Amino acid sequence: MKYSKEEVIQYVREEDVKFIRLAFCDVFGKQKNISIMPDELPRAFKYGIAFDASAISGFGDEARSDLFLHPIPDTLTVLPWRPEHGRVVRMFSEIRYPDGRPFECDTRALLSRAVSDAEKAGYSFSFCAEQEFYLFKCDEQGEPTKIPYDEAGYMDIAPDDKGENVRREICMTLEQMGIRPESSHHEEGPGQNEIDFRYSDALTAADNALTFRTVVRTMAYRNGLFADFSPKPLEDQPGNGFHINISVKPDDEPETFEKMIAGILERAKEMTLFFNPAEESYLRFGRKKAPKYITWSHENRSGLIRIPAAEAQYKRAELRSPDPLTNPYIAFSLMIYAALDGINRKLDLPAEENSNLFKAGEGTLKDYDILPENIDKAREAVLNSDFIKEHMPQNIIECYCR
Repeated sequence: MKYSKEEVIQYVREEDVKFIRLAFCDVFGKQKNISIMPDELPRAFKYGIAFDASAISGFGDEARSDLFLHPIPDTLTVLPWRPEHGRVVRMFSEIRYPDGRPFECDTRALLSRAVSDAEKAGYSFSFCAEQEFYLFKCDEQGEPTKIPYDEAGYMDIAPDDKGENVRREICMTLEQMGIRPESSHHEEGPGQNEIDFRYSDALTAADNALTFRTVVRTMAYRNGLFADFSPKPLEDQPGNGFHINISVKPDDEPETFEKMIAGILERAKEMTLFFNPAEESYLRFGRKKAPKYITWSHENRSGLIRIPAAEAQYKRAELRSPDPLTNPYIAFSLMIYAALDGINRKLDLPAEENSNLFKAGEGTLKDYDILPENIDKAREAVLNSDFIKEHMPQNIIECYCR
């Protein structure tokens, strides 16, 4: 439901809300928040709530430390795991300077601008996310271990799949928050799980991706477990992927969809650092269904972009390289701009590659470019990219390239 400022204030008054969390994230996508009391809400809407930006990654230093959070009323949602009496609600927030100017490292605003630029060009993009995570046991002190919650495999069922009830709690909690999961199942790794979502607009999909991580960690903690979203939690097991599905409208011309994919492929190396921001991110590539070569095909899960079998409005392209440490606002922004670049420049889609690239010989592989092999090469690709410099604030580039 979309709320106005007045409706939010009325809701807080009538529904016994005692705490309002103003949420945002740092440049790396780690969620933060400030809790305010109901009496402070009118001030928050009118003037914003100040916080110390120097303590947030990528937000500045002590010399210019004051920023303000301005809650976005139509992102209001109840946190169902908090008490029924004395409820807690959350709103995402815009980040602004004291004089009201938008803060350039507000990555949600960055995505909002990308959506607006796409609309001006006559296009809209929809996204859905598939995030994988491991469930690990905790020790007697409640600290996480590297002992998987179960030893089940892909799409196994209970009792082998011990995560079934945890996933159920996650899905039910998300539904209470107005987020509709599409499916859930056990993944290939021991203790590894996946929950997928329905398509939505870019901002909603990115908000939901952040909310998902919070809900998963919270439900895992309530069950005495630790949810691990890191790219490679176990050395000899599959890593965690953050597969991003994208579609474009209108796609009444068959070439539009193909040029969208061509644009993303062309910019893949330049964007990789933002999709894979940690050193361990690069341990996934080229094994256990994580791509290495910059290719595409229908159905083939060894390439960078897969076009799943689907018809009509379900037609989409799946980018398979990102991992869950990515900031979804940055990832979706760059994918939109890369897609627009491909459409505007009328890029031709390269030939489809249907062979299993994990097993292919040198003769097949020699013609394909590869993703950066480590974080240093990914940083180098960013620093040499006019595309990234055009669409990404310099402060964010510097944060990722340090």
